[in-house]
Amino acid sequence: MRRKLDWLLKSKGIQIAYEDEDIIVLNKPAPFLVIPDRYDESIPNIYRILIGELPEVFVVHRIDKETSGLVVFARTEGAHKGLSEQFEERGVEKVYEAIVRGRPEHSDATIDLPLREKIRGVMSVDKKKGKDSVTRYSVLERFNGFAHLEVRPETGRMHQIRVHLRAVGLPILCDSVYGGGSGFYLSEVKSGYKKKVEEEEEVEEKPLIARTALHAAGLSFQHPVTGKEMRFESGLPKDMRSAIRMIEKYAGREREV
Repeated sequence: MRRKLDWLLKSKGIQIAYEDEDIIVLNKPAPFLVIPDRYDESIPNIYRILIGELPEVFVVHRIDKETSGLVVFARTEGAHKGLSEQFEERGVEKVYEAIVRGRPEHSDATIDLPLREKIRGVMSVDKKKGKDSVTRYSVLERFNGFAHLEVRPETGRMHQIRVHLRAVGLPILCDSVYGGGSGFYLSEVKSGYKKKVEEEEEVEEKPLIARTALHAAGLSFQHPVTGKEMRFESGLPKDMRSAIRMIEKYAGREREV
């Protein structure tokens, strides 16, 4: 049965970053759901894979379907209680990397804007009725018209990073819900780009990246049973690395003033 779980995860491109009898930390690809979809439970998700092969599995947090990277599950009720308390008390450090459109005004900034669900599955800034929401970001790389950011959410609202960055004029690349476009193509940054031609017909251009360019790169917490400090890191996936490489090559780095 253990071999079956390993095979099921591997077949979906999901890597086990760490596992013991209390917790399991996974590194997921995009697009792939962490938990069942609220409106269509038939869509494949990590929780369904785990619960089908492990005695017990408890959801502690989640990352969006189109976000890649680290996510932790509890394997016992005790571990679930301990981890949930850390998330609620903001004792868990979460680090993301994002590719955004626009020019960050500051190299380091804090976005403190309350959020609420505007319509089903879509969040918005609401200073009167929204819940407290805080996100910090630092600029890792600046390009002409784009930037590569490290993002640290201090609260855990749905779509928080995506909405906050959009609110300050930095929508995440390929975030079709919050203003980042539906795909990123080489033709957008390469001057004089020419489409490929096969048998006298133009070949439709494929996007360099077609999902929200957001990656859960770091996750730190205390082990819920042993109390040991646990730190996990995940490097940028291929699609985001490729997008950054092409942006740097053709859009160019922003000149320092």
